[in-house]
Amino acid sequence: MSNESDAFDDVGPIDYLVVEYPGSRPTGKALPFLVDLVDRGLIRILDLIFVRKDPDGSVAAVELANLIQGENPDLAVFEGASSGLLGQDDVEEAGAVIGPGSTAAIVMYENLWAAPLAGALRRSGARLVAAGRIPGPDLIAALDSLEASAASTRP
Repeated sequence: MSNESDAFDDVGPIDYLVVEYPGSRPTGKALPFLVDLVDRGLIRILDLIFVRKDPDGSVAAVELANLIQGENPDLAVFEGASSGLLGQDDVEEAGAVIGPGSTAAIVMYENLWAAPLAGALRRSGARLVAAGRIPGPDLIAALDSLEASAASTRP
């Protein structure tokens, strides 16, 4: 007999991104890369919501069907990508961080590549006590600083 938590033993870490398209609608240029991650089984899209912030500051979710028409027909592959986990509060929070006249995509996804490791860790009694992410520009700045420091101490 298994308990309810056993059903989630092999669930990978869940992440989200809020990606802003300043002053415009999504171009779809990054879409093939997102589809590739899904096709290779590295991630599973749980939710995909688009948010629009009008010049007056009002925020609203944008129906995916409205974005599919015209310039973004490739977005149709994500129709129905909704677990129901993202809601109006998330739309409002995303709207608070994007600029007026901008559109943003909120993507919630499971890291399938990490699911076997996460499951093994949970079954062994391990627990996650901290997690984080270092933005690429911050990493590059830190490496540049280290390199400059090392160069200044060389004879």
